[in-house]
Amino acid sequence: MGRARLLAVLAMVAVAGFLTTLDNTVINVALPTVQRELGLSVTDLEWVATSYVLSFGALLLLGGRLADLLGRRRALAAGLTVFTLSSAAAALAGSGAQLIAARAVQGAGAALVIPASLAVVAADLPAARRATAIGLWTSALALALASGPAVGGLLTQHGDWTWVFLLNVPFGVLALLLVPAVPPRERRAPSPRGRLDLPGTLLSSLALLLLTYGLVEGGEHGFRAAPVPLCLGLAAALTLAFGYAESRAAAPLVTPGLLRDRALSGGAVAQILWGIGVNGVFFFTALYLQRVLGFTPTGAGLAFLPLALALLLATPFAERAAAALGAHVSMALGLAAVAAGLLLVSTAGLGASYADLQPGLLLIGAGSALTTPMTVRAVAQVPASDTGTASGLLSAAREISGVLGVVLVGAVLARRERAALGAGTHPDRAFLDGYHAGLRIAALCVLLGAVVTWFAFRRRGRHRRPARRVLAGARPSVPYKSGGPNTRPTSRR
Repeated sequence: MGRARLLAVLAMVAVAGFLTTLDNTVINVALPTVQRELGLSVTDLEWVATSYVLSFGALLLLGGRLADLLGRRRALAAGLTVFTLSSAAAALAGSGAQLIAARAVQGAGAALVIPASLAVVAADLPAARRATAIGLWTSALALALASGPAVGGLLTQHGDWTWVFLLNVPFGVLALLLVPAVPPRERRAPSPRGRLDLPGTLLSSLALLLLTYGLVEGGEHGFRAAPVPLCLGLAAALTLAFGYAESRAAAPLVTPGLLRDRALSGGAVAQILWGIGVNGVFFFTALYLQRVLGFTPTGAGLAFLPLALALLLATPFAERAAAALGAHVSMALGLAAVAAGLLLVSTAGLGASYADLQPGLLLIGAGSALTTPMTVRAVAQVPASDTGTASGLLSAAREISGVLGVVLVGAVLARRERAALGAGTHPDRAFLDGYHAGLRIAALCVLLGAVVTWFAFRRRGRHRRPARRVLAGARPSVPYKSGGPNTRPTSRR
């Protein structure tokens, strides 16, 4: 791959990751203005905020499989086209129903873009450039999470709420123009894996939809409020049905070999635990900055930019640390640093300043940078024909972790806050007590992620291949069965 083509692919991956993540949070600050101008009810407003997350989370696994079936370039082009057009439709919406529908379609487009872009990094880029690409992609996601409230506040305050969505259009077009730099799909012989597993697709999409909806509603209204218990129960039942259907399918959506891969399954669990902590700190620290310290929405968003900068600057050293210490050691240390950063942030009090928060936030950014090799290593031994599905699994884990982080930290925060208020504590102090307790729980989750990472990525046995050969795409020493007992392992170019 030439230098110009490589730079185009890197730019496309970063822009795609930034745009699709930004839409998770950029609308939140603009919601009061949207409610006033479109005459929406509180329920309508909740659907505007959550419809994107619901469709995004529910369709990620399908998006990953379509990237394998259609080819990564086609999936990216289709996803970016859907995302860009639906962003324009959201900006032009004249009613709540139109806006909610456009947001849901945006999420569907993003569910195609994210797994396909990760699969491009894992399967199409030179091994020496994969860590750089993942670092850029992770930094883009962190920057989007950090700047979402600030961007939304600036656009709403100095312009119009429609610019929250119109902003996506030129960048979406730019990403589309860069898609041809992705290598074309390789020609393969027909196989039973070359068709879509419709029962598995339906069951997995419904399970993810109900799980995401139940978590969002549970975090907002409580887990005993209807229909949260029903949604979570149905999600569990559909997950069991999905597992049974996949075990009997001729062309399963997720092959059993994927789930048995220790690095992939361990990486997905570690992604969830890391996401719980990081998403929790983003969401509730923004509330703390505004509610307790009196920051404006724009100022609260800008407070996170040094975190994104630390992540970006530390990422080039992640692969060096993995080579020197072993990937399982360096990534586990990175997660431990994130946990330490969360604990530092939890020490900020009522009179904290901008500078008081930065040591903890910078540690979170630098620690997260050390975990960036995880995505490539999690899919290193997955055949090229399944990289989209594997990326979809990792993306679904990360998306669910974002909801879980807000729900878990929020539940701990609310419980401690209610107890403190009942004891006569000042509201600001009561919120702070709950916020600190929530961050400590988040830190514990991330620390558990460090333990999972240590064991999931630790090389076992003297015949285990070195990481460099894995990253270069060498064939696994143990055959990987993706389509049945007679299927040969697929080698990667």
